[in-house]
Amino acid sequence: MNPSPATDSLPSRGSTEAPFRELLSDAIRYWEPRRIGYNLVLASVTLGWLTLTWPHFRAAIAWQSLLLLFVLAVIANVFYCAAYVADLAVQASSFRDSWRRWRWGLWLTGTLFGAALTYYWIADEIYPSVS
Repeated sequence: MNPSPATDSLPSRGSTEAPFRELLSDAIRYWEPRRIGYNLVLASVTLGWLTLTWPHFRAAIAWQSLLLLFVLAVIANVFYCAAYVADLAVQASSFRDSWRRWRWGLWLTGTLFGAALTYYWIADEIYPSVS
């Protein structure tokens, strides 16, 4: 008797493949606590700019700029979620065990990229436009 196509994609009882729910739970447990560190790094870059150039930004502190800052923070956190795509894809592969030991590298690379993007955005887009 041939198995149906619907059961072909399911892991067998002896399989070492983890179900998607387990992979997703593992990804959430790993990435969400690190989101705090990511946001602290980006906030440090922003506060560093404000502190080191304070008289320049005084005129820019208004409700509209705070709303823009909030929108940029939301966008940064949406970009952070891109880590889930990479993490789940690699966890579903045969490299899961080694990936779980080295995924901190993705966090570090993404955090440094986010910090560089934050620095660039302030230096090139925001700082020159403040009178």
